[in-house]
Amino acid sequence: MNYLFDFFGNPDNWSGPDGIPVRLLEHLGFSVLALVLAALIGVPLGLLIGHTGRGSVVVVVAANLARALPTLGLLVLLVLLLGTGSIWPVLIPLVALSVPPILVNAFEGIRGADPELRDAAYGMGLRGPQVLFRVLVPVALPLIMLGLRLAAVQVVATAAVAAYVGLGGLGRYIIDGLATQDYSQVVGGSVLIVLFALAAQAVFTIAQRITVSPGVSQRVRVR
Repeated sequence: MNYLFDFFGNPDNWSGPDGIPVRLLEHLGFSVLALVLAALIGVPLGLLIGHTGRGSVVVVVAANLARALPTLGLLVLLVLLLGTGSIWPVLIPLVALSVPPILVNAFEGIRGADPELRDAAYGMGLRGPQVLFRVLVPVALPLIMLGLRLAAVQVVATAAVAAYVGLGGLGRYIIDGLATQDYSQVVGGSVLIVLFALAAQAVFTIAQRITVSPGVSQRVRVR
């Protein structure tokens, strides 16, 4: 507890370029950018594969990749290839980490929709894209939001690796604290990352409650 008091009670940690607000915004920037890019890749691909039934092997590979991806190893490799002058060595591993849960949940959400609902939509004269976006996506939205929430928590927790290549973010407290044996920074930075991850989960939980129809949510709970 003394480490926490030393870190959060130090006024120097709340101002300047190394202050908590600045580091928090840097961490937020990395996380949001990675999550947006991952969503632009994972959601459309998951919807397409789930709707057409083609390319399911991509989902299987993505699910396995989520369990086997060595984020830090990939970061080091990209630093060797691209150098440390840009954000890409950090951004690529974060995107690669967050695409699988988004892709898999979008796919499962569409594939798990009631076949009778799909048949009824076609019977009403709707075509493929109309069936997908007007009927299937609203039903699949709980799982789509779940994938985004899981990815957001993973990205926030892992974005600390940005500090390994000299970038900012909350990981700077951990890296710099270990280098100088200032363990109050290490503990404080770790606590901030955990709180940030919990906040991300809370935000997406609230977003899901707002965007998902109560009828769909009730149906998902019953199933």
